[in-house]
This record gives sequence, structure tokens and C-alpha cells, in this order.
Amino acid sequence: MDTPRIASSTRALRHVFLRDMVLAASIGIYPHEEATKQRVRINVDLGVEDDGARALSRARVGRDELSRVVDYEKLAAAVRGIVAAGHVRLVETMAERIAEACLADPRVRVEKLDIFADATSAGVEIERRQGDLSTRPEENR
Repeated sequence: MDTPRIASSTRALRHVFLRDMVLAASIGIYPHEEATKQRVRINVDLGVEDDGARALSRARVGRDELSRVVDYEKLAAAVRGIVAAGHVRLVETMAERIAEACLADPRVRVEKLDIFADATSAGVEIERRQGDLSTRPEENR
């Protein structure tokens, strides 16, 4: 997968990503796919508002605190939880659930890895847009 160009100083965006997460998922429309889990590859790309890229918004380096950025550990845990939650018929549905969990502007790709002997994968890539993705302080522990 080519890495999309998301980070942009002119649009004040930073690129937060989760690359090539491979999980066992109960996914597919056929009965045999409900009986056996199959590997899926998940990539998440987020365009996150970057207050440091805006002119005069703050000092060049922000506070060294998790509350001002996207917590990719929580992002990975959310993806794992969605995949483990139970059978999903469509890769599109799984991608949409992951995108929704990311809260905004993600590009999510879900690929079934063992679907065809003569292909690396088959799947879907989606993009969603919303507001700010930064982790809010009250969500941190």
C-alpha cells in the first residue's frame, strides 16, 4: 500500500497512522467464512488538526502530553475490539466501523489476506471526514 500524503503545513494537518495490523476476523458472506476466522490487514490513516502548523498558534514544540495528540494505543485497541466483537459480513462494514471509532477523517483499508490463492489480498479502502481527532483531556487516564 502506498502511504498517502496527508500531513500538510498549509492545511495544518499531521498524519497519524496504524500500519499493517494483521488480525484474525470472523468476516464474510459465505457459511464457511462464519465457521473459520481469516486474516485481515488493517491500515488507518488520520488527518489530525495540528495546532503547531498554524502560524503563531503556539510555540514550535507543544506540551509533551498525551492529551494534545491522538493516542494510537487507544486507536489500536479500538480496532482490535471491533474485529473481535463478532462476525461481520462485509469488509466495507468493518472498515466503516473502524472509521467511526476513529472519530473523524480516517482513511481505513481492510484487506482479507487468504481469500484467493493467486492474489495477496482483496478488500476495501474508505475515507471519512469530520472535525478534530485530537484526544480530549477528559478521555485520558
